[in-house]
Amino acid sequence: MRFEKWQALGNDYLIVEADALPFELTPARVRTLCAPHTGVGSDGVLVLAKPDAPGYVARLQIFNPDGSEAELSGNGAREAILYLRRRGWTDSDTFSLQTAAGEIRPTITGESTCTVDMGRAKLRSPDFPSGGDDGQGELDAGRRTFRFQFVQIGNPQCSIRIEDRDELDALDLPSYGAPIETHELFPRRTNVSFWTETGPGRVRVRIFERGVGETLSSGTGATGAAVAYVLRGGDSPVTVELDGGELEVEVAEDLHVNLTGWALPVYAGELAASLIEELHATE
Repeated sequence: MRFEKWQALGNDYLIVEADALPFELTPARVRTLCAPHTGVGSDGVLVLAKPDAPGYVARLQIFNPDGSEAELSGNGAREAILYLRRRGWTDSDTFSLQTAAGEIRPTITGESTCTVDMGRAKLRSPDFPSGGDDGQGELDAGRRTFRFQFVQIGNPQCSIRIEDRDELDALDLPSYGAPIETHELFPRRTNVSFWTETGPGRVRVRIFERGVGETLSSGTGATGAAVAYVLRGGDSPVTVELDGGELEVEVAEDLHVNLTGWALPVYAGELAASLIEELHATE
C-alpha cells in the first residue's frame, strides 16, 4: 500500500488514494496506522477518492488518530489540495473538493501554498443545540469558568479568549481542553482554541483538537479563533500565530472565510507486508 506523509505547520497526515487501500479503513485500522511507535505515526489519515458528483476533482475523507471521522481540516485540506496537484489529478489552479462538510474551493498560489474558501462560518448549529444566535456561552472546566464563542466552520469550534499571552502560554491545555472537548453542551464533541490578541490583526492561538488532543496547529481551530476575534471588533485579515507557524484568515462581514497557508510533503513510502497483515487482522 503506497502512501505519502505531509505536514502543514507541524500538523501531519498520511495521504492515501482509495484505490490503493487493500482493506476497509475502519476506526481500529486508522488507530493502528497513526500509532507513533508501532504504525507510521500521524495526526490523521486523508483518503482521496474519485468524486461521486460532477464538478469536483476528488472526494476527501479525513480521519482523526482516534479513528473518528472529521468533517473538515484546514491543514489537512491544504495537504490534500497540493498532493492532488503534484500527483496529476488536476492542472487547474482553482477547483472544487467534496468533503463531509460540503464543497471547499481552493486556489493554488504557489508550489507549496494555497488559499481555501472555507465557506461561511455559522454561530448557531446542532453541535451547540442550546446556543443562541450569537453563539456565545459559558462553561466550567478544570475548576474554572470560561466564556466562549461557538463557531461552526465545517466542524464545531469552541473559541476562548485568554487575557494575555503569558497566561495563554502557561495554560495547561489538556487540563481544560479535554473536559471542554467532551462537555455536555457539545453532543458531538468540539475542537477547542484558546487565543489572545498580540497586536492589530494578530492573535496567538493554542489548539486542543477533537479526536487528537493538543496539537501544533489546526486550520479550522485557527479559523474559529479568528472569527471570534473579528466578532469582538478585531481587524481582518487575521494573522494567526500557532505553535507550528502562522496562517492568514480573512473573515468577511458575512463571516465568509478564506484560509491561506502552506503544506509540504515529508516522504512517500509503502507499508511493510507484516503491517498490512496486521491491518487485515484488525477489525
